[in-house]
Amino acid sequence: MNRAVTPLELKAMLHDGAELALFDVREAGEFGESHLLFATPLPYSRLELGVTALAPRRSVRVVLCDDGRADIAGRAAGRLRQAGYTDVTVLAGGTRSWSEAGYALFAGVNVPSKTFGELIEHHCHTPRVTAQELMAMKAAGKAFLLLDGRPLDEHHRMTIPGATCCPNAELPLRAQAMARDERIPIIVNCAGRTRSILGAQTLINFGIPNPVYALENGTQGWLLSGLELEYGSNRRYPESLDEKSLRGAQELAGKLTARFGLRAIGVPELVSWTADETRTTFLCDVRTPEEFRAGTLPGAVHAPGGQLIQATDQWVGVRNARVVVFDGGEMVRAPVVASWLTQLGYEARVLEGGVKAQFLAERRATGIALPELPAVSAAELHSLLATGGGSVLDLGSSMGFRREHVPGSRWTIRPRIAQDARGVRGRIVLIADDAGVARAAARDIEEAGSSGAALLHGGLGAWKAAGYPTESSPRNPPDAQCIDYLFFVHDRHAGNREAMKRYLAWETGLLAQLDEQDKASFRINSPAA
Repeated sequence: MNRAVTPLELKAMLHDGAELALFDVREAGEFGESHLLFATPLPYSRLELGVTALAPRRSVRVVLCDDGRADIAGRAAGRLRQAGYTDVTVLAGGTRSWSEAGYALFAGVNVPSKTFGELIEHHCHTPRVTAQELMAMKAAGKAFLLLDGRPLDEHHRMTIPGATCCPNAELPLRAQAMARDERIPIIVNCAGRTRSILGAQTLINFGIPNPVYALENGTQGWLLSGLELEYGSNRRYPESLDEKSLRGAQELAGKLTARFGLRAIGVPELVSWTADETRTTFLCDVRTPEEFRAGTLPGAVHAPGGQLIQATDQWVGVRNARVVVFDGGEMVRAPVVASWLTQLGYEARVLEGGVKAQFLAERRATGIALPELPAVSAAELHSLLATGGGSVLDLGSSMGFRREHVPGSRWTIRPRIAQDARGVRGRIVLIADDAGVARAAARDIEEAGSSGAALLHGGLGAWKAAGYPTESSPRNPPDAQCIDYLFFVHDRHAGNREAMKRYLAWETGLLAQLDEQDKASFRINSPAA
């Protein structure tokens, strides 16, 4: 029997100041349709694969949530207890009981960070320009610097014509040198609103003298204004930074540190924190992907600073946890990221010396063991299917299955794989983009009494490489079964203008859903630069 908490009890837990991991264990599409504000998505299909990164301390309070119907939370609770988590409860009645108790449910993804962006604009009155105003500046021949605050892959996919990629965490280090003249306005864009707002406000808080603006509604607002985007751009910030510009950025970073009351942490204290069994500490490398690949600190995860702020729940799954951030040792990027994390409600510190710190973490086993699966080759699977001796269950994405799959295979997902495996003829062969997903699902198949499953070695790619055919099914699985896919978020990236309008309306409507306790969870600080 799973221990349960009521909505009233959970509401109190969310605001009592102690550490709490609140996980919604439904799949991405279900989560994105309706969830609690501070719930972190941890789909049951990836439960064992993701939980130790989001909640590394196994004695932390954990509350699991679903919609109150299929008891996915109860099944997930059993899995976590088997893995050594000692304080696991479920929300009685799930999201249905939460709503019936009068508490708000939220659509979308990364909602705390998106809401934070809207709060920042509201409290700080972040200056902005519209797409039409930017076009008028261009037409008038006015000088300005347009910076895309997203990572390079997103910038390359689509951007405002003429924009240069400079991810938000890099802005304080590089923007002023790129502008060259403090009279030149700097405009920050993203795909929608959050990173435009936070990028612009980053530079304002940082104290650069240039006029700074957010491009209202980003690339989506640009398209909705009838303007054309640019595709395939590889423009990015210069790799090198001259000594004068670096010293100037460091001076401003020092002033920002003082204004926000930021605190540094040395290696001895970090060692103590990471050894503390009563608190959770996340160690985040906020530098660029290239820098991270060249070497990082033991136990650190790569969380590029701008992304960490706009999608915090992808890296930090414990409310009120400690977060230690570090950069390359220049002490510019990390303090800026820490200033935002503090306002998001975390106990954030900047590691002295950055990546150059001599830190050796105690090695701990953090992963959850999953059963190994026997592998079959593409040729073996082809033979099984030809003789009727096997059946294929595809655990890839529903949209990927629609595009192509092994003929005769069936798409499924872990929450219902035990049911789908019943009555399957012959040997069950699983196909997955991630072997770990198949290994996790195999536990449910075995416990449901079905025969042992095998895994197609190399997945669908190996099947195709062997020269075997695939088939498509544009309407199978039907939309209602695609619980791993959130249509309105993805469709806006495919040029669906109605989806863009809904998305922007969703972002701007987030503040109206907050109650006073939720608002108080954020610690907005807008000191004069």
